[in-house]
Amino acid sequence: MRFVYLLLIVATAQLSAGLKNLTLGRALNMLEQNNLEVKVSRYEETMKFYDIAAVKAKNYGTLDFSFTALRSNEAGNVFGFKMQSRDASFADFGFNQFLAPLGGAMMSANNQALTPQQLQGMNSILGIKPKDLNYPKARNHFVYKLRYKLPLYTGGMLTSYRKITEKMYNMSKLDTDKVLSLKKFQLKKTFYDVALVDNFIANLNRIERNIKKLERVVKEMQKEGYALETDYLEVDSRLAEVEAMVEEAKLNKKLAYQFISFLIDRDVSSIRAPKRAPKIPIVTKDIVDARSLDIAKAKLGLKVSKEAIAVERAKFKPQVGAFAEYGTASKDLVVHNIGEKDFYTVGLQAKWNLYNGGADKASLEKAKVRYLKTSTQVALAKKGMWLKASKLKAQIRSLSSRVRSFTKQYKFAKKLFFTYKEKYKEGLVSITDLLVKQSKEIEMLMKLQKIKNDKNAKVLELQNLINE
Repeated sequence: MRFVYLLLIVATAQLSAGLKNLTLGRALNMLEQNNLEVKVSRYEETMKFYDIAAVKAKNYGTLDFSFTALRSNEAGNVFGFKMQSRDASFADFGFNQFLAPLGGAMMSANNQALTPQQLQGMNSILGIKPKDLNYPKARNHFVYKLRYKLPLYTGGMLTSYRKITEKMYNMSKLDTDKVLSLKKFQLKKTFYDVALVDNFIANLNRIERNIKKLERVVKEMQKEGYALETDYLEVDSRLAEVEAMVEEAKLNKKLAYQFISFLIDRDVSSIRAPKRAPKIPIVTKDIVDARSLDIAKAKLGLKVSKEAIAVERAKFKPQVGAFAEYGTASKDLVVHNIGEKDFYTVGLQAKWNLYNGGADKASLEKAKVRYLKTSTQVALAKKGMWLKASKLKAQIRSLSSRVRSFTKQYKFAKKLFFTYKEKYKEGLVSITDLLVKQSKEIEMLMKLQKIKNDKNAKVLELQNLINE
Protein backbone atom coordinates (compact mmCIF):
# COMPACT_ATOMS: atom_id res chain seq x y z
CA MET A 1 0.00 0.00 0.00
CA ARG A 2 2.86 2.35 0.82
CA PHE A 3 4.42 1.52 -2.56
CA VAL A 4 1.21 2.48 -4.39
CA TYR A 5 0.99 5.70 -2.38
CA LEU A 6 4.61 6.48 -3.28
CA LEU A 7 3.88 5.88 -6.97
CA LEU A 8 0.92 8.28 -6.82
CA ILE A 9 3.11 10.97 -5.25
CA VAL A 10 5.79 10.49 -7.93
CA ALA A 11 3.19 10.58 -10.74
CA THR A 12 1.62 13.76 -9.32
CA ALA A 13 5.03 15.40 -9.05
CA GLN A 14 5.83 14.50 -12.65
CA LEU A 15 2.53 15.93 -13.88
CA SER A 16 3.03 19.17 -11.98
CA ALA A 17 6.65 19.55 -13.11
CA GLY A 18 7.38 21.53 -16.24
CA LEU A 19 8.35 19.93 -19.52
CA LYS A 20 12.08 19.47 -19.97
CA ASN A 21 14.18 19.41 -23.16
CA LEU A 22 11.13 20.23 -25.23
CA THR A 23 11.86 20.04 -28.96
CA LEU A 24 10.33 22.36 -31.53
CA GLY A 25 8.58 19.50 -33.34
CA ARG A 26 6.91 18.26 -30.17
CA ALA A 27 6.00 21.81 -29.16
CA LEU A 28 4.30 22.39 -32.54
CA ASN A 29 2.21 19.23 -32.07
CA MET A 30 1.22 20.31 -28.56
CA LEU A 31 0.40 23.80 -29.84
CA GLU A 32 -2.05 22.38 -32.37
CA GLN A 33 -3.85 20.42 -29.67
CA ASN A 34 -3.62 22.70 -26.63
CA ASN A 35 -3.43 26.34 -27.70
CA LEU A 36 -6.42 28.16 -26.23
CA GLU A 37 -6.85 30.63 -29.11
CA VAL A 38 -6.87 27.75 -31.59
CA LYS A 39 -9.51 25.98 -29.46
CA VAL A 40 -11.69 29.12 -29.46
CA SER A 41 -11.38 29.32 -33.26
CA ARG A 42 -12.33 25.63 -33.57
CA TYR A 43 -15.44 26.22 -31.45
CA GLU A 44 -16.38 29.04 -33.83
CA GLU A 45 -15.75 26.65 -36.71
CA THR A 46 -18.09 24.06 -35.14
CA MET A 47 -20.85 26.66 -34.77
CA LYS A 48 -20.56 27.43 -38.48
CA PHE A 49 -20.92 23.71 -39.21
CA TYR A 50 -24.24 23.65 -37.36
CA ASP A 51 -25.40 26.60 -39.47
CA ILE A 52 -25.21 24.22 -42.47
CA ALA A 53 -27.43 21.70 -40.67
CA ALA A 54 -29.92 24.45 -39.82
CA VAL A 55 -30.22 25.55 -43.46
CA LYS A 56 -30.52 21.96 -44.73
CA ALA A 57 -33.31 21.35 -42.21
CA LYS A 58 -35.51 23.93 -43.93
CA ASN A 59 -35.81 21.62 -46.95
CA TYR A 60 -37.61 19.06 -44.80
CA GLY A 61 -40.29 21.42 -43.54
CA THR A 62 -41.58 21.85 -39.99
CA LEU A 63 -43.90 19.72 -37.86
CA ASP A 64 -45.60 21.53 -34.96
CA PHE A 65 -47.84 20.29 -32.19
CA SER A 66 -50.18 22.72 -30.47
CA PHE A 67 -52.59 22.41 -27.55
CA THR A 68 -55.23 25.02 -26.84
CA ALA A 69 -57.50 25.20 -23.77
CA LEU A 70 -60.45 27.60 -23.92
CA ARG A 71 -63.61 28.43 -21.95
CA SER A 72 -66.29 30.85 -23.13
CA ASN A 73 -70.01 31.67 -22.98
CA GLU A 74 -69.95 33.91 -26.06
CA ALA A 75 -72.60 32.54 -28.40
CA GLY A 76 -70.44 32.41 -31.52
CA ASN A 77 -67.55 30.77 -29.66
CA VAL A 78 -69.72 28.15 -27.96
CA PHE A 79 -71.46 27.21 -31.22
CA GLY A 80 -68.06 27.10 -32.98
CA PHE A 81 -66.65 24.89 -30.22
CA LYS A 82 -69.52 22.44 -30.66
CA MET A 83 -69.12 22.45 -34.43
CA GLN A 84 -65.36 21.80 -34.23
CA SER A 85 -65.77 18.97 -31.72
CA ARG A 86 -68.72 17.60 -33.79
CA ASP A 87 -71.18 17.93 -30.87
CA ALA A 88 -73.63 20.39 -32.48
CA SER A 89 -77.34 19.40 -32.53
CA PHE A 90 -80.62 21.01 -33.65
CA ALA A 91 -81.30 21.85 -30.01
CA ASP A 92 -78.39 24.28 -30.19
CA PHE A 93 -80.45 26.32 -32.68
CA GLY A 94 -83.32 26.69 -30.12
CA PHE A 95 -85.65 24.29 -31.89
CA ASN A 96 -87.40 23.52 -28.56
CA GLN A 97 -88.83 27.06 -28.69
CA PHE A 98 -89.63 26.83 -32.40
CA LEU A 99 -91.23 23.43 -32.95
CA ALA A 100 -94.18 23.72 -30.51
CA PRO A 101 -95.67 26.94 -32.00
CA LEU A 102 -94.90 25.70 -35.48
CA GLY A 103 -96.70 22.42 -34.85
CA GLY A 104 -99.75 24.21 -33.41
CA ALA A 105 -99.98 26.45 -36.42
CA MET A 106 -99.74 23.52 -38.76
CA MET A 107 -102.49 21.59 -36.95
CA SER A 108 -104.84 24.56 -36.94
CA ALA A 109 -104.47 24.75 -40.68
CA ASN A 110 -105.80 21.13 -40.89
CA ASN A 111 -104.53 20.67 -44.34
CA GLN A 112 -106.41 23.74 -45.56
CA ALA A 113 -105.02 26.88 -47.14
CA LEU A 114 -103.72 29.25 -44.50
CA THR A 115 -105.62 32.47 -43.93
CA PRO A 116 -103.74 35.77 -43.80
CA GLN A 117 -104.14 35.76 -40.04
CA GLN A 118 -102.59 32.29 -39.80
CA LEU A 119 -99.72 33.33 -42.03
CA GLN A 120 -99.11 36.34 -39.83
CA GLY A 121 -99.02 34.02 -36.78
CA MET A 122 -96.42 31.82 -38.43
CA ASN A 123 -94.30 34.85 -39.31
CA SER A 124 -94.33 35.81 -35.66
CA ILE A 125 -92.83 32.37 -34.91
CA LEU A 126 -89.84 33.27 -37.06
CA GLY A 127 -89.20 36.25 -34.81
CA ILE A 128 -88.53 34.05 -31.78
CA LYS A 129 -85.00 34.50 -30.36
CA PRO A 130 -83.92 31.03 -29.23
CA LYS A 131 -82.40 31.15 -25.75
CA ASP A 132 -80.21 28.05 -26.24
CA LEU A 133 -78.58 29.68 -29.27
CA ASN A 134 -78.17 33.24 -27.98
CA TYR A 135 -77.50 32.52 -24.31
CA PRO A 136 -75.63 29.21 -24.20
CA LYS A 137 -73.98 27.88 -21.07
CA ALA A 138 -70.21 28.39 -20.77
CA ARG A 139 -68.28 25.55 -22.38
CA ASN A 140 -64.74 24.18 -22.15
CA HIS A 141 -62.89 23.53 -25.37
CA PHE A 142 -59.63 21.60 -25.80
CA VAL A 143 -57.93 21.41 -29.21
CA TYR A 144 -54.97 19.21 -30.20
CA LYS A 145 -53.31 19.88 -33.57
CA LEU A 146 -50.40 18.58 -35.62
CA ARG A 147 -49.34 20.87 -38.48
CA TYR A 148 -46.72 20.09 -41.14
CA LYS A 149 -45.39 22.73 -43.55
CA LEU A 150 -43.11 21.95 -46.47
CA PRO A 151 -41.46 24.35 -48.96
CA LEU A 152 -41.84 22.87 -52.44
CA TYR A 153 -40.14 25.54 -54.53
CA THR A 154 -38.19 28.62 -53.40
CA GLY A 155 -36.60 29.69 -56.67
CA GLY A 156 -33.28 28.18 -55.60
CA MET A 157 -33.02 30.38 -52.48
CA LEU A 158 -32.58 27.50 -50.02
CA THR A 159 -29.96 25.86 -52.25
CA SER A 160 -28.00 29.11 -52.43
CA TYR A 161 -28.25 29.62 -48.67
CA ARG A 162 -26.92 26.10 -48.12
CA LYS A 163 -23.97 26.75 -50.43
CA ILE A 164 -23.26 30.05 -48.65
CA THR A 165 -23.25 28.42 -45.21
CA GLU A 166 -20.97 25.65 -46.49
CA LYS A 167 -18.52 28.24 -47.80
CA MET A 168 -18.75 30.22 -44.56
CA TYR A 169 -17.88 27.01 -42.72
CA ASN A 170 -14.87 26.52 -44.99
CA MET A 171 -13.93 30.14 -44.36
CA SER A 172 -14.07 29.54 -40.60
CA LYS A 173 -11.69 26.61 -41.10
CA LEU A 174 -9.34 28.97 -42.92
CA ASP A 175 -9.64 31.35 -39.98
CA THR A 176 -8.59 28.51 -37.68
CA ASP A 177 -5.68 27.69 -39.97
CA LYS A 178 -4.68 31.35 -39.92
CA VAL A 179 -4.74 31.49 -36.11
CA LEU A 180 -2.77 28.24 -35.96
CA SER A 181 -0.26 29.53 -38.52
CA LEU A 182 0.26 32.72 -36.50
CA LYS A 183 0.77 30.76 -33.27
CA LYS A 184 3.24 28.45 -35.00
CA PHE A 185 5.12 31.51 -36.22
CA GLN A 186 5.26 32.88 -32.66
CA LEU A 187 6.35 29.53 -31.25
CA LYS A 188 9.09 28.96 -33.84
CA LYS A 189 10.35 32.52 -33.45
CA THR A 190 10.55 32.09 -29.67
CA PHE A 191 12.50 28.83 -30.05
CA TYR A 192 14.99 30.50 -32.40
CA ASP A 193 15.15 33.53 -30.09
CA VAL A 194 16.13 31.21 -27.24
CA ALA A 195 18.81 29.65 -29.46
CA LEU A 196 20.27 33.10 -30.12
CA VAL A 197 20.01 34.04 -26.44
CA ASP A 198 21.85 30.84 -25.49
CA ASN A 199 24.58 31.72 -27.98
CA PHE A 200 24.66 35.30 -26.68
CA ILE A 201 24.96 34.09 -23.06
CA ALA A 202 27.75 31.67 -24.03
CA ASN A 203 29.71 34.50 -25.66
CA LEU A 204 29.09 36.79 -22.71
CA ASN A 205 30.28 34.06 -20.35
CA ARG A 206 33.46 33.74 -22.41
CA ILE A 207 33.93 37.52 -22.28
CA GLU A 208 33.29 37.39 -18.52
CA ARG A 209 35.97 34.72 -18.10
CA ASN A 210 38.39 36.82 -20.13
CA ILE A 211 37.67 39.86 -17.96
CA LYS A 212 38.26 37.83 -14.82
CA LYS A 213 41.58 36.63 -16.26
CA LEU A 214 42.42 40.23 -17.11
CA GLU A 215 41.51 41.19 -13.56
CA ARG A 216 44.03 38.70 -12.23
CA VAL A 217 46.65 39.99 -14.67
CA VAL A 218 46.03 43.57 -13.49
CA LYS A 219 46.44 42.49 -9.86
CA GLU A 220 49.75 40.80 -10.60
CA MET A 221 50.95 43.83 -12.56
CA GLN A 222 49.80 46.07 -9.71
CA LYS A 223 52.00 44.13 -7.31
CA GLU A 224 54.94 44.69 -9.63
CA GLY A 225 54.10 48.37 -9.93
CA TYR A 226 53.16 48.21 -13.60
CA ALA A 227 49.44 48.87 -13.06
CA LEU A 228 47.45 51.41 -11.11
CA GLU A 229 44.48 50.95 -8.76
CA THR A 230 42.31 52.74 -11.30
CA ASP A 231 43.18 50.05 -13.86
CA TYR A 232 41.75 47.40 -11.55
CA LEU A 233 38.62 49.47 -10.82
CA GLU A 234 38.07 50.05 -14.54
CA VAL A 235 38.28 46.31 -15.25
CA ASP A 236 36.00 45.53 -12.31
CA SER A 237 33.34 47.95 -13.55
CA ARG A 238 33.47 46.32 -16.98
CA LEU A 239 33.00 42.91 -15.29
CA ALA A 240 29.90 44.20 -13.48
CA GLU A 241 28.54 45.50 -16.79
CA VAL A 242 28.96 42.12 -18.49
CA GLU A 243 27.44 40.28 -15.50
CA ALA A 244 24.39 42.56 -15.72
CA MET A 245 24.07 41.76 -19.44
CA VAL A 246 24.19 38.04 -18.63
CA GLU A 247 21.44 38.40 -16.02
CA GLU A 248 19.28 40.37 -18.45
CA ALA A 249 19.75 37.70 -21.12
CA LYS A 250 18.77 34.99 -18.62
CA LEU A 251 15.63 36.92 -17.68
CA ASN A 252 14.73 37.22 -21.38
CA LYS A 253 15.20 33.47 -21.71
CA LYS A 254 12.90 32.90 -18.73
CA LEU A 255 10.26 35.14 -20.31
CA ALA A 256 10.59 33.16 -23.54
CA TYR A 257 9.90 29.94 -21.60
CA GLN A 258 6.81 31.54 -20.08
CA PHE A 259 5.57 32.57 -23.53
CA ILE A 260 6.13 29.03 -24.85
CA SER A 261 4.18 27.72 -21.83
CA PHE A 262 1.35 30.09 -22.69
CA LEU A 263 1.29 29.01 -26.35
CA ILE A 264 1.13 25.26 -25.65
CA ASP A 265 -0.83 25.61 -22.38
CA ARG A 266 1.75 23.53 -20.47
CA ASP A 267 4.50 24.50 -18.06
CA VAL A 268 7.92 24.39 -19.69
CA SER A 269 11.15 24.12 -17.68
CA SER A 270 13.61 23.86 -20.55
CA ILE A 271 13.71 23.44 -24.31
CA ARG A 272 16.10 21.98 -26.84
CA ALA A 273 16.82 25.04 -28.95
CA PRO A 274 17.39 24.56 -32.71
CA LYS A 275 21.06 24.35 -33.64
CA ARG A 276 20.59 25.84 -37.11
CA ALA A 277 18.86 28.94 -38.39
CA PRO A 278 15.41 28.49 -40.01
CA LYS A 279 15.48 27.38 -43.61
CA ILE A 280 14.61 29.97 -46.23
CA PRO A 281 11.61 28.58 -48.20
CA ILE A 282 11.33 28.54 -51.97
CA VAL A 283 8.65 31.06 -52.91
CA THR A 284 7.16 31.68 -56.36
CA LYS A 285 3.96 33.35 -57.55
CA ASP A 286 2.30 29.97 -58.06
CA ILE A 287 3.27 28.82 -54.56
CA VAL A 288 1.93 32.04 -53.02
CA ASP A 289 -1.36 31.73 -54.97
CA ALA A 290 -1.76 28.09 -53.98
CA ARG A 291 -0.77 28.26 -50.31
CA SER A 292 -1.53 31.74 -49.00
CA LEU A 293 -4.42 31.60 -46.53
CA ASP A 294 -5.34 35.23 -47.22
CA ILE A 295 -5.73 34.51 -50.94
CA ALA A 296 -7.72 31.33 -50.21
CA LYS A 297 -10.05 33.32 -47.96
CA ALA A 298 -10.49 36.01 -50.62
CA LYS A 299 -11.39 33.33 -53.21
CA LEU A 300 -13.99 31.85 -50.87
CA GLY A 301 -15.43 35.32 -50.34
CA LEU A 302 -15.80 35.63 -54.11
CA LYS A 303 -17.79 32.38 -54.23
CA VAL A 304 -20.01 33.57 -51.38
CA SER A 305 -20.77 36.83 -53.19
CA LYS A 306 -21.66 34.85 -56.33
CA GLU A 307 -24.18 32.77 -54.39
CA ALA A 308 -25.56 35.98 -52.88
CA ILE A 309 -26.52 37.06 -56.41
CA ALA A 310 -28.48 33.80 -56.79
CA VAL A 311 -30.29 34.53 -53.50
CA GLU A 312 -31.37 37.96 -54.77
CA ARG A 313 -32.52 36.49 -58.11
CA ALA A 314 -34.68 33.97 -56.26
CA LYS A 315 -36.81 36.86 -54.98
CA PHE A 316 -38.14 37.32 -58.53
CA LYS A 317 -39.46 33.74 -58.65
CA PRO A 318 -42.61 32.28 -57.07
CA GLN A 319 -42.58 30.58 -53.68
CA VAL A 320 -44.61 27.38 -53.43
CA GLY A 321 -45.39 25.53 -50.23
CA ALA A 322 -47.69 22.80 -48.93
CA PHE A 323 -49.17 22.15 -45.53
CA ALA A 324 -51.20 19.47 -43.79
CA GLU A 325 -53.03 19.71 -40.47
CA TYR A 326 -54.58 17.01 -38.32
CA GLY A 327 -56.33 17.55 -35.02
CA THR A 328 -59.11 16.74 -32.61
CA ALA A 329 -61.28 18.86 -30.30
CA SER A 330 -63.43 18.08 -27.29
CA LYS A 331 -65.03 19.64 -24.24
CA ASP A 332 -63.05 17.15 -22.16
CA LEU A 333 -59.33 17.41 -21.53
CA VAL A 334 -58.86 13.74 -22.38
CA VAL A 335 -60.41 12.84 -25.74
CA HIS A 336 -61.87 9.33 -25.62
CA ASN A 337 -63.38 9.02 -29.08
CA ILE A 338 -60.74 10.62 -31.29
CA GLY A 339 -62.00 8.87 -34.43
CA GLU A 340 -65.36 10.65 -34.16
CA LYS A 341 -63.94 14.09 -33.41
CA ASP A 342 -60.77 14.30 -35.50
CA PHE A 343 -60.35 16.57 -38.52
CA TYR A 344 -57.76 17.34 -41.16
CA THR A 345 -56.86 20.09 -43.61
CA VAL A 346 -54.44 19.99 -46.51
CA GLY A 347 -53.47 22.86 -48.73
CA LEU A 348 -51.07 24.35 -51.24
CA GLN A 349 -49.95 27.97 -51.46
CA ALA A 350 -48.12 29.81 -54.21
CA LYS A 351 -46.89 33.34 -53.68
CA TRP A 352 -45.22 35.57 -56.22
CA ASN A 353 -44.14 39.11 -55.47
CA LEU A 354 -44.89 41.04 -58.66
CA TYR A 355 -43.98 44.55 -57.50
CA ASN A 356 -42.33 46.10 -54.44
CA GLY A 357 -41.20 49.45 -55.74
CA GLY A 358 -37.96 48.15 -57.25
CA ALA A 359 -36.38 47.15 -53.92
CA ASP A 360 -35.55 43.62 -55.13
CA LYS A 361 -34.00 45.02 -58.31
CA ALA A 362 -31.82 47.35 -56.24
CA SER A 363 -30.75 44.46 -53.97
CA LEU A 364 -29.80 42.36 -57.00
CA GLU A 365 -27.71 45.15 -58.51
CA LYS A 366 -26.03 45.72 -55.15
CA ALA A 367 -25.13 42.01 -54.97
CA LYS A 368 -23.62 42.19 -58.46
CA VAL A 369 -21.51 45.20 -57.49
CA ARG A 370 -20.38 43.37 -54.33
CA TYR A 371 -19.28 40.46 -56.50
CA LEU A 372 -17.21 42.81 -58.69
CA LYS A 373 -15.72 44.38 -55.57
CA THR A 374 -14.78 40.96 -54.15
CA SER A 375 -13.29 39.92 -57.49
CA THR A 376 -11.09 43.01 -57.40
CA GLN A 377 -10.13 42.20 -53.81
CA VAL A 378 -9.00 38.71 -54.89
CA ALA A 379 -6.74 40.24 -57.56
CA LEU A 380 -5.50 42.75 -54.98
CA ALA A 381 -4.80 39.96 -52.46
CA LYS A 382 -2.76 38.02 -55.03
CA LYS A 383 -0.66 41.02 -55.99
CA GLY A 384 -0.36 42.16 -52.38
CA MET A 385 0.82 38.76 -51.13
CA TRP A 386 3.37 38.45 -53.93
CA LEU A 387 4.61 41.98 -53.24
CA LYS A 388 4.95 41.11 -49.55
CA ALA A 389 6.78 37.88 -50.40
CA SER A 390 9.15 39.75 -52.74
CA LYS A 391 9.84 42.33 -50.05
CA LEU A 392 10.58 39.63 -47.47
CA LYS A 393 12.91 37.84 -49.88
CA ALA A 394 14.81 41.09 -50.53
CA GLN A 395 15.04 41.82 -46.80
CA ILE A 396 16.33 38.30 -46.10
CA ARG A 397 19.04 38.67 -48.75
CA SER A 398 20.05 42.02 -47.27
CA LEU A 399 20.08 40.68 -43.71
CA SER A 400 22.08 37.61 -44.81
CA SER A 401 24.82 39.84 -46.19
CA ARG A 402 24.77 41.92 -43.01
CA VAL A 403 25.06 38.75 -40.90
CA ARG A 404 28.17 37.77 -42.86
CA SER A 405 29.57 41.29 -42.46
CA PHE A 406 28.97 41.51 -38.70
CA THR A 407 30.27 37.97 -38.20
CA LYS A 408 33.58 39.03 -39.74
CA GLN A 409 33.64 42.27 -37.75
CA TYR A 410 32.91 40.37 -34.52
CA LYS A 411 35.71 37.88 -35.18
CA PHE A 412 38.06 40.76 -35.95
CA ALA A 413 37.05 42.63 -32.78
CA LYS A 414 37.55 39.48 -30.70
CA LYS A 415 41.03 38.90 -32.17
CA LEU A 416 41.93 42.56 -31.75
CA PHE A 417 41.03 42.38 -28.05
CA PHE A 418 43.43 39.47 -27.52
CA THR A 419 46.14 41.37 -29.42
CA TYR A 420 45.69 44.45 -27.20
CA LYS A 421 45.62 42.23 -24.14
CA GLU A 422 49.14 41.01 -24.95
CA LYS A 423 50.25 44.58 -25.66
CA TYR A 424 48.85 45.65 -22.27
CA LYS A 425 50.92 42.97 -20.56
CA GLU A 426 53.96 44.40 -22.32
CA GLY A 427 53.00 47.92 -21.27
CA LEU A 428 52.49 49.11 -24.86
CA VAL A 429 48.83 50.19 -24.39
CA SER A 430 46.78 51.42 -21.46
CA ILE A 431 43.97 49.55 -19.78
CA THR A 432 41.55 52.10 -21.29
CA ASP A 433 42.72 51.22 -24.81
CA LEU A 434 42.25 47.54 -24.01
CA LEU A 435 38.74 47.99 -22.64
CA VAL A 436 37.78 50.12 -25.63
CA LYS A 437 38.62 47.17 -27.85
CA GLN A 438 36.59 44.91 -25.63
CA SER A 439 33.67 47.34 -25.82
CA LYS A 440 33.93 47.06 -29.59
CA GLU A 441 33.80 43.26 -29.29
CA ILE A 442 30.67 43.44 -27.13
CA GLU A 443 29.10 45.98 -29.51
CA MET A 444 29.73 43.73 -32.52
CA LEU A 445 28.34 40.75 -30.60
CA MET A 446 25.10 42.62 -29.79
CA LYS A 447 24.73 43.89 -33.36
CA LEU A 448 25.32 40.39 -34.72
CA GLN A 449 22.72 39.07 -32.26
CA LYS A 450 20.15 41.63 -33.42
CA ILE A 451 20.78 41.07 -37.14
CA LYS A 452 20.46 37.28 -36.74
CA ASN A 453 17.24 37.77 -34.81
CA ASP A 454 15.86 40.09 -37.53
CA LYS A 455 16.79 37.60 -40.24
CA ASN A 456 15.14 34.70 -38.39
CA ALA A 457 11.97 36.77 -37.99
CA LYS A 458 11.80 37.56 -41.72
CA VAL A 459 12.46 33.93 -42.71
CA LEU A 460 9.72 32.71 -40.36
CA GLU A 461 7.38 35.42 -41.62
CA LEU A 462 7.98 34.21 -45.19
CA GLN A 463 7.23 30.64 -44.07
CA ASN A 464 4.04 31.88 -42.41
CA LEU A 465 2.99 33.71 -45.59
CA ILE A 466 2.88 30.42 -47.54
CA ASN A 467 1.55 28.50 -44.50
CA GLU A 468 4.65 26.32 -44.26
